[in-house]
Amino acid sequence: MGEEQGIKMRVPLIDELRGFAIICMVLYHGAYDLVVLYGYSIPIFETDFMDVLSTAFAMLFVVISGTACRYSRNNYKRGVICFSMGMIITIITYFATPDDFIRFGILHMLGISMIVFSLTHRILDKIPPIWGIALMTLLAVITYNIPSRYVGITGLIEIRLPNVLYNSGYLFPFGFINYGFISSDYFPLLPWVFIFLAGSYFGVYFKGNKLPEGFYKGRSRALAFVGRHTMIIYLAHQPIILGLIMAMRYLGA
Repeated sequence: MGEEQGIKMRVPLIDELRGFAIICMVLYHGAYDLVVLYGYSIPIFETDFMDVLSTAFAMLFVVISGTACRYSRNNYKRGVICFSMGMIITIITYFATPDDFIRFGILHMLGISMIVFSLTHRILDKIPPIWGIALMTLLAVITYNIPSRYVGITGLIEIRLPNVLYNSGYLFPFGFINYGFISSDYFPLLPWVFIFLAGSYFGVYFKGNKLPEGFYKGRSRALAFVGRHTMIIYLAHQPIILGLIMAMRYLGA
């Protein structure tokens, strides 16, 4: 997720943006646990603005992850490790919170996306980066509402999808979820794999030193440090948050 295996060169801005995004994600998950699991009231958490903000931070994280894959020697191996960590999280949350466990979260999606990139990058690289970014962005927009049972652009072109895709119960990794589907962290491959691949095209510009000099300068060592250890942070943050909440409740807060 965050650690680049065999990275050839670190770009501070990539680490900093990834660090910022994972901090925002940890804060969001902390608020989620307080509101959903323990019934605390955080008014801003329940607003549409917070939904938009959390999606924006998630997109930033996934785009940066896609960008960083250009610096890895073995994205297939990284993908397998990342997906395996996601499955461990699934097992742990199944026993910890069986009514709200993580079926297909961000680690699952990033792991599969890394594997997809490793298997297809030679074909993808035939597309000029600017057109690759545009194409992947368009595909992400078109498939964004698959969990809502249609593809297209909201308000312009909406094509309803057949119910059989959603009723099978086995296609949830792709966004085809039935009405009883629950996952406390859910990042379906459609549209998120396209957002990841859009980031991989940004990585062409980064790795090729085709961006202004300011993109390659460090600004915050603290954020860069966090960005270099996002896998550890993601795996550890929920147990720590839940432990703090339990301690807080024990102390009567």
